[in-house]
Amino acid sequence: MSKLTFREKQDHYNKIRRSNSLASLRLEGFNTSRADVDKPLPTMEAVLSQYRSISN
Repeated sequence: MSKLTFREKQDHYNKIRRSNSLASLRLEGFNTSRADVDKPLPTMEAVLSQYRSISN
């Protein structure tokens, strides 16, 4: 078995973290799917601009 690189370990950790977060949302009653794990998250600036446009 080959050793994992630091980058591969980070990617694996981030994927598991995202999966656990989505599982928690499902338990809270939000609608999520397993495909949501692979979808990229929006940038913070994109989220802030969306909320700023709603508040105006």
